[in-house]
Amino acid sequence: MNATTITPQFLPGLGATVLSASFTQLLLYGFLGLVSYEYLRWLILPSKSSIPDIPAVTNTAPFFATLDAFKFLKHGHSFIKQGYAKYNPKPFKVPEVFRWHVILTSSQQIEEFRRAPDSSLSFEEAILESLQIEHTLGPAIANNAYHIPIIRTKLTRNIVNFMDNVRDELSAAFEEELGVPENGEWKQLPALATIMKVVARTSNRVFVGLPICRNRDYMELNIQFTIDVIYGGMILRMLPWFLRSLAAKWLTNVPASIQRGKKHLEGMIEERYQLMESFKNIDPETWDGQKPNDMLMWLMEEAQGEEKDAEHLVGRILTINFAAIHTSSMSFTDALFHLAANPSFIKPLRDEVEQVIKDEGGWTKASVQKMRKIDSFLKECQRYGGLGALSMTRLSMKDFTFSDGTYIPKGTFISAAAGPVHKNVEYYDDPEVFNPWRFANMRDTAEEESEILESARHSLVTTSSQFLTFGHGRHACPGRFFAATELKSMLAHLVLHYDVKMEDGQEGIVPQPLEISFSRTPNRTASVLFRKRQD
Repeated sequence: MNATTITPQFLPGLGATVLSASFTQLLLYGFLGLVSYEYLRWLILPSKSSIPDIPAVTNTAPFFATLDAFKFLKHGHSFIKQGYAKYNPKPFKVPEVFRWHVILTSSQQIEEFRRAPDSSLSFEEAILESLQIEHTLGPAIANNAYHIPIIRTKLTRNIVNFMDNVRDELSAAFEEELGVPENGEWKQLPALATIMKVVARTSNRVFVGLPICRNRDYMELNIQFTIDVIYGGMILRMLPWFLRSLAAKWLTNVPASIQRGKKHLEGMIEERYQLMESFKNIDPETWDGQKPNDMLMWLMEEAQGEEKDAEHLVGRILTINFAAIHTSSMSFTDALFHLAANPSFIKPLRDEVEQVIKDEGGWTKASVQKMRKIDSFLKECQRYGGLGALSMTRLSMKDFTFSDGTYIPKGTFISAAAGPVHKNVEYYDDPEVFNPWRFANMRDTAEEESEILESARHSLVTTSSQFLTFGHGRHACPGRFFAATELKSMLAHLVLHYDVKMEDGQEGIVPQPLEISFSRTPNRTASVLFRKRQD
């Protein structure tokens, strides 16, 4: 991948993040795009292949297929579920406004899919097109993703060094953002909005450090930046290509966001450059021992040419936040809803956390890794709901043929049917039942049978053709190890210090998620009740 930090599981969950507030406007832009598209195709453009050898869930006639693409906005999950039930193990296709999207169903094809070279099936090009990165994040991000190796290596390797800071920040963030009274009274809070603040603070403790990670304006900037980019990308994608550059001037806000970010980061960047220069020729070893150990510093050390400018570094940090904050926030909010709807789950989690911390002597990376029920709870939330119906999106750069003869023409978007795969009875017992200890039990069983590698396969960060939340293969989410540690630490802290429940009359009911197209996000308006732990 050399486009952005956006990960294979991130793309499906993005769209629904903003559409609840903009659905009517989206349909209006989409309708204008549809009219322009159909007119140009009739007048000028040659007819594009409808991939006739792959069956469709909807109408295949040109104009009606495009109309069905708008039905897909509302019924996408249902269409994909129907296609999976009808055609598995063969692929099928669903309509998008300007193209057909091929959906893979079988483990065999998914494994073959992940091994295909980027020159044939490109993740990067799929992301560039789907989110219109050139327009929404800018050409520097689109053309030079030097931050990806940093995330894959330095961020992952430093998790053990960050544990104290992560623990300190999430503890302070929960205390301050929840503001729960000490007298044991319940406090009602909007779940997703509250969790986004906690995640933004905790992540930025690692990205830029104190005190900026607690600055309100900086946090609001990073949260709003993601919404702006997603919204702009979705609208631009629904317009004909010749209108996108013009429309981007009104639909994207990247330059203003970068200027706002510079107010917070430019002084720090300049100060660090001055220190780097002063130590470079005098005492580089002392600098190595004293320099900040965070994402911003790593970016500064790796940046070349104009990427060293504060403006570019700010844009890079905003992009990393773009990928990190919302995926983790949606994942944790999903888990929070399941926990609040079923408070009986709290005690087993709490007991495990207390025992592990006692045995390990405190909060460390190793102790968090040993919290199997915490890990299982989060993984089951992803299996049961997750970030969307699809994963591993690719764009075919040339004609491609699978070993079973399935032919994919150049220019086709392809994804794996993550949602239906996660509910397949061949892979999971009682897949329609939410079982928080499912994966912990699988690991215990595997170890009882001395299958250590099989046990590891059931951890949250391990990908497979049967668990696709983080994608699968070489483009699997490079930041999943940090994200998993952060999420597990947050859940462990929550159950250790708080009680949670849904509003009266909503016990046992997980708030309905928002599903649009193949995207899914936790309910954006639902609230959860918090109080300080009472037992």
